[in-house]
Amino acid sequence: MPKPPSILPDLSFESLEKGYVAGVDEVGRGPFAGPVVAAAVILNPLNIPPGIQDSKKLPKTKREELFALILASSQVGIGETSVAEIDELNILQASLLAMRRAVAALPCSADVALVDGNRDPGLGISTRLIVKGDSRSLSIAAASIVAKVTRDRKMCALAEEFPHYGWEKNVGYGTAEHRKGLRDFGVTPQHRRSFAPIRALLACD
Repeated sequence: MPKPPSILPDLSFESLEKGYVAGVDEVGRGPFAGPVVAAAVILNPLNIPPGIQDSKKLPKTKREELFALILASSQVGIGETSVAEIDELNILQASLLAMRRAVAALPCSADVALVDGNRDPGLGISTRLIVKGDSRSLSIAAASIVAKVTRDRKMCALAEEFPHYGWEKNVGYGTAEHRKGLRDFGVTPQHRRSFAPIRALLACD
């Protein structure tokens, strides 16, 4: 049997709100290394790039193409939390902080935020939480693309400084190559010491 067509995100949630509506999403909660990056995007309803969907469902070339189109056509804010902040706050609180920073970085103030997930980041504006929002809301999907491409580029740059962990491919996730790098070359300043695998390595030193 043919696969049913995938349901693409749309503006259904945005249409229920008034004023400027920002989609908000973050990436990088699971990796062993690197920052968390969040994005907030207010789409221009008269100029929405075609093909926007959950960044995880797009090939890299398409994400890169849409990233440039979203930045050119939309209001975009980007926020991040550092490895030190992740270790100090915990990964959940660091992710929510990155979202707050992304919304604060928008060129124009949002009236409403549509946030991926079920945790309220405390943005100080009307907020609707949407589980799997990057598959349901076009604005959140756009934010997921911006956050993903931004973080991937940061990890590629860090891979040049720390070349033994495969970050240009695994973007900090705990792949076999990354774990081998940790065993052979140890923990870098970009590793999250509060994460159990890194903590375990440090305990063995």
